[in-house]
Amino acid sequence: MRVLVVYCHPVPESFCAAIRDTVIEALRARGDETRLIDLYAERFDPVMPADERRSYNQKAPADPNLAPHIERLKWAEAILFVYPTWWYGLPAMLKGWFDRVWATDIAFTLGKGGMITPLMRHIRKVGAITTCGAPWWLLFLMGHPGRKTILRGIRANCAKRCKTLFVAHYLMDTSTPESRAAFLEKVRRMVGAF
Repeated sequence: MRVLVVYCHPVPESFCAAIRDTVIEALRARGDETRLIDLYAERFDPVMPADERRSYNQKAPADPNLAPHIERLKWAEAILFVYPTWWYGLPAMLKGWFDRVWATDIAFTLGKGGMITPLMRHIRKVGAITTCGAPWWLLFLMGHPGRKTILRGIRANCAKRCKTLFVAHYLMDTSTPESRAAFLEKVRRMVGAF
């Protein structure tokens, strides 16, 4: 399977980097072909310019810097997102990537009355692996916005029976070497079975 890993964290030595590496190792151990988008390392620009927004509903974005991201998105049969949960949701960088890359005539088309026709039907699996400073019950109380964005909103543009995966290390701010090691093993196991 062709799996795109979208990684979003500004600190190269973060625990999210260890998660990313574990995800890629687990995928390659299964024999999957992987490609990585590292949003911060690639200096992705999440800011949508005014002209891009003005034409957003009419056509695909013309910015040539988006072309490699669009190509990898079209290549993928599965996508795994690795990111920290900040303020109960996605980092702005990742949200900006969705805004600019999952665009009209790329991820969907707009029909009459604003009806969306998905264009990512070749993506059969979508997963999110994240860290959260808060406990699980507080994210549940807040409605888990990041999880919903990916597993409901993004998934809606994918294959009809698209499988999903969500794994989170809660209480990250008070984690221990043992809790982090156990989480990496859980990620390895779950990604290997996904």
